[in-house]
Amino acid sequence: MSRWFSWLDAHPHARITPPEPSPHDRAAMTRALELARAGAAIGEVPVGAVVYRLSTGEIIAEAHNRRESDHDPAAHAELLAIRQGAQRLGDWRLESCALAVTLEPCIMCAGLIVNARLARVVYGAADPRAGACRSLYHVLSDPRLNHRAEVIGGIEADAAGRLLRDFFRALRTSR
Repeated sequence: MSRWFSWLDAHPHARITPPEPSPHDRAAMTRALELARAGAAIGEVPVGAVVYRLSTGEIIAEAHNRRESDHDPAAHAELLAIRQGAQRLGDWRLESCALAVTLEPCIMCAGLIVNARLARVVYGAADPRAGACRSLYHVLSDPRLNHRAEVIGGIEADAAGRLLRDFFRALRTSR
């Protein structure tokens, strides 16, 4: 038996083929990109997030990063949108909802996604340094946890990646 098959046997989450993104997923990602641009305009790292109902696409909550504005290391777009969504729905369980975010969630946000019981996560750009959905970790598909979420990566990845590259390029040249 080759090493590859042994690795797959030990990591069954790696075999999961993600579903195709729905029109609701794409619309939510478009809105998340708008939010990311709004965040960049006020000096925040351009990450936008939208919580929406899977069945209808209705936007429940939305946010962009606010770490600089709020002086809060935890003020990631995902965290803010999920908190707002739970408040709006009056329930911490967001099982009928999905999250669209322009950058692959970090381990903190992935843990929150599991705890909030979101059904699906759609992200734009992969994050090779901190991504916890696929790049570094597979938190959302880990069978040892009490909840798993569908993950669809790479939706509008070019646009999301361009926003981040342009933001950090401008930041470096302004110093």
